[in-house]
Amino acid sequence: MSEIFLGNGDNLSIQTSKNVELRETLELKVWGEEHGSYSLDVKIIANFESIPEKYHEIFLNMMTSKYYGRTSFGDNPFSKCIPPKVKKWYQFWKQ
Repeated sequence: MSEIFLGNGDNLSIQTSKNVELRETLELKVWGEEHGSYSLDVKIIANFESIPEKYHEIFLNMMTSKYYGRTSFGDNPFSKCIPPKVKKWYQFWKQ
């Protein structure tokens, strides 16, 4: 949280937000006597503030796979589902 002093005793407090918002529109087309189309806007908001930043991509992939049916893998080693390399105790310098 940061505070900006505006002068004359006026202050403005600003808190950063880590909200992630997923949006989707569901469409219903009706034929017959009541023909036409109806749409429903769906909005899902998740607060990522309590999660360490290195896990944001994983949670974002979990959300998009659950609600959108697709994921996007980036350069994060966690998202590539690669198990950590097992090394012998004397190979500590190897990557």
